[in-house]
Amino acid sequence: MSEKALKDLNTILGTERKSEGSSKACLTKPSVDNADENIEEWQKKKNCPSLVSPPVNGNQAVTENSGAEVGNAEVEYIESENLTDLEDVDTCLKTLIAGLDSKDWVLVCDTLNNVRRLSIFHKEAMLDMLGDVITYIAKSLKSPRSAVCKTAIMTSADIFCAYNDLIIDSLDPLLVQLLLKSSQDKRFVCEAAERALISMTTWISPISLLPKLQPYLKNRNPRIRAKASMCFSRSVPRLGAEGIKTYGIDKLIQVAASQLSDQLPESREAARALLLELQKVYEKFHDVMPATVSEHPEMGSWENFCQSKLSPLSAQAVIRVTSIAREGLVS
Repeated sequence: MSEKALKDLNTILGTERKSEGSSKACLTKPSVDNADENIEEWQKKKNCPSLVSPPVNGNQAVTENSGAEVGNAEVEYIESENLTDLEDVDTCLKTLIAGLDSKDWVLVCDTLNNVRRLSIFHKEAMLDMLGDVITYIAKSLKSPRSAVCKTAIMTSADIFCAYNDLIIDSLDPLLVQLLLKSSQDKRFVCEAAERALISMTTWISPISLLPKLQPYLKNRNPRIRAKASMCFSRSVPRLGAEGIKTYGIDKLIQVAASQLSDQLPESREAARALLLELQKVYEKFHDVMPATVSEHPEMGSWENFCQSKLSPLSAQAVIRVTSIAREGLVS
């Protein structure tokens, strides 16, 4: 092939490559422009403050469980103390249920954050519709989209803080989902759920919460049992010594003993902590009742108390755990 023919061929190939590259650029660019326009148009239509913004370089876009990226918007997770008050409370209340029930996941997240604002700044205004709101929060907790799920978890924590025992009759659907989410593999969802469970044990009275937790201590899922056991162990000390005595040390020691041989170490550690608390309370009351102890010496011993309330194997395990802890404190 002549030198001139080779030169012409190279010129043609170079032109085709440039043309192909410019065609690809033309195909990809409009999608970004359209995404920005759609976000701006959606935000203009909102009556309530928005917590949704276009993706910023360096930030991770929200993804579905399938792992597919959602490049058109991402949700900003704002801590409770950084939330600002609503500009139009009445409008948000009127649109709250519709927003929570929307098929637009971004709108659902935005509405959940407005529920958080209402619970912090206007909790009385939402009181009449609280049962319906909790139903939709539980629905969002089941969402396969992580952004919706985490926002619902954060909303649950704020609901516990604001309404305390007022939500006890509606707690079950939230509780089961939070126990599940705190047991899953997605770290940022798991951590948020654990914080929500801590909020629950902090703000809901133990006398109301313990009966709700107890069925989950026997759940078939060992991870759920472990999380429930940790919540139970955190909640019992909040009863105080008198409250524990009234609730029944005999009942609580049976619960703790059953968790002591559980499959997961979290359950066993929670059981140990609970048993040490029960032992401390038991010995406190028996130290101030010497007359009773002298008349019934078998009642004054923690070991004898365990043996009278538990099976031989369970009693032996409880005594061993509490004795080792006591020896560690002495040494």
